[in-house]
Amino acid sequence: MINEPRLLEVRKNVLKQNDVLARALRGRFRTQGTFVVSLVSSPGAGKTALLERTLSQLHGQYRVAALVGDLATENDALRLARSGVPVKQITTGTVCHLEAAMVQRALEGWNVGPLDLLFIENVGNLVCPASYDLGEDLRLVMLSVTEGEDKPLKYPTIFNSADAAIITKCDLAAAVEFEEEAAMANIQAVRPGMPVFRVSARTGDGMEIYLRFLTRKLLREDGDAVNEDIPLAAIHLSASK
Repeated sequence: MINEPRLLEVRKNVLKQNDVLARALRGRFRTQGTFVVSLVSSPGAGKTALLERTLSQLHGQYRVAALVGDLATENDALRLARSGVPVKQITTGTVCHLEAAMVQRALEGWNVGPLDLLFIENVGNLVCPASYDLGEDLRLVMLSVTEGEDKPLKYPTIFNSADAAIITKCDLAAAVEFEEEAAMANIQAVRPGMPVFRVSARTGDGMEIYLRFLTRKLLREDGDAVNEDIPLAAIHLSASK
């Protein structure tokens, strides 16, 4: 017979320990001047494709790196390394999410130098990652047009824990008869005011607006005022970074 109170107590302790480590990581990142973005989605939503394009476009303008979580393979890390930025795989085995301790261990001995941006790609899962803080500044939740419009209603916790949503594979929207208005309404029903971006990593549509959002978040974190009309190419970190 399962002792439910005991299971709940263990889970509370695990989450508490994770929160303590996450706070330490967040303090460490801020001291180093590193802005951390985590990506969460279900499997196949296009996290890696979007992140590869993101890294390629930011590389050269910013000091960027990525940590990638996966159950078993290093396929995603090898793919992201094509962008030319430092990438490190976190293999979780049977664990269906990343935890702060995994991020902490991955950073040990990883001599990539000062970073402006660190991306953390979580394991494909819309349930468990919602409960685990990784010390990030910004959490992006992704859903693809191939998954249907009701994803936010089915997984409200992950959408509530995120700072912005990204609808991916928008070049396939017409083919799969994706109802964008319904998806937007569902997102807003779960998380009113949530910023939502439509992108296609394959065609590049929507990438400039999404990347402008990221860089403005980064600059505002440093206390800099940003003109909404400044084009992406004109946005740079201060020389002190």
